[in-house]
Amino acid sequence: MTVQPDAETTTPDRLAQQIAELLRQPTTTHGLARALRAAEKELELHLTHLASHKAWPNGRIDDTPRKVQIGGGAHRIDGFFNIDVVPPADLLWDVREGIPLHDGSVDELFSEHFLEHVDYPRSAKHYALEAHRVLAPAGRLITGVPDAAFVLSQYPDGTPDSERMIEKWYGKRDCLAHINTHLDLINYVFRDQDDDPTYHPHYWAYDYRKLVQLFTEAGFATVEPWAFDPRLANPKREWGSVYVIATK
Repeated sequence: MTVQPDAETTTPDRLAQQIAELLRQPTTTHGLARALRAAEKELELHLTHLASHKAWPNGRIDDTPRKVQIGGGAHRIDGFFNIDVVPPADLLWDVREGIPLHDGSVDELFSEHFLEHVDYPRSAKHYALEAHRVLAPAGRLITGVPDAAFVLSQYPDGTPDSERMIEKWYGKRDCLAHINTHLDLINYVFRDQDDDPTYHPHYWAYDYRKLVQLFTEAGFATVEPWAFDPRLANPKREWGSVYVIATK
C-alpha cells in the first residue's frame, strides 16, 4: 500500500520551516548543512516565482516592454525593463522556467554575469531558446559572462593578471585564504561553490566560441563580439569578461 504524504508537510513553506529547524541543530553534519542551505535558497526563489506565476499563470505578463534586462540585480539601465528572481526588479520571475514575454515582442535583451549562474544544459539552453522566441525579427541579444579563456590562458602558474582577478572578483569575499594557486582561481571562476549566502554558485564556464555555439544552436542568425558600451553594461564587469551580440 502506498502511503500518501500529508499535504501540510509537503508545502514549500513547511519544507522551508523544516530546513531552518535542521540547520539550527548542532548535530547536522557539514555536508547536509551545505545541501540544506542550497535547498533553502532554491525554496526562496521558488516561492518568489510562484507568487508572480499566480498572477500570470499562462507565463506571459500583460506588459510588452521593447527593451529588457535579465538578471540585472541592482544594476539598472535607463529604459530597460528588469526581470530577476530577486529584488530589486520590475518583475520577479525565475527565467530558468521561461521568459514571461510574448513572442516577437522585444527589440533588445541584455544580460551580464547571469548565464554562468544557471545550470547547463537544461536551463542555459532553454534560456537561449526563450530569448530567440521573445525577440522580434532582427532583435538583439547582448550577453556578457566571465571569460573562461582569459583565465585558462594564464594556467598553470598565473600572471600579474591573476592577482588582479582575485582582487577585483573576490576581494570582498572571505575566500581569499583559499585561493592558493592559479588552479584554485580557475575553480572559483568555473564552479564557485563558496558556502556563502550572499553569492550564487557558478554552474558553467563560457568563452566566445561557446557563446557562439549556444546561441547559434538556439536559432540566431549571427553571433558576433559586442563592443563594450558602459551605457548598458556595468563598467566594473568589462575587465576579464567576454560579450557577444546575437541577432535573430
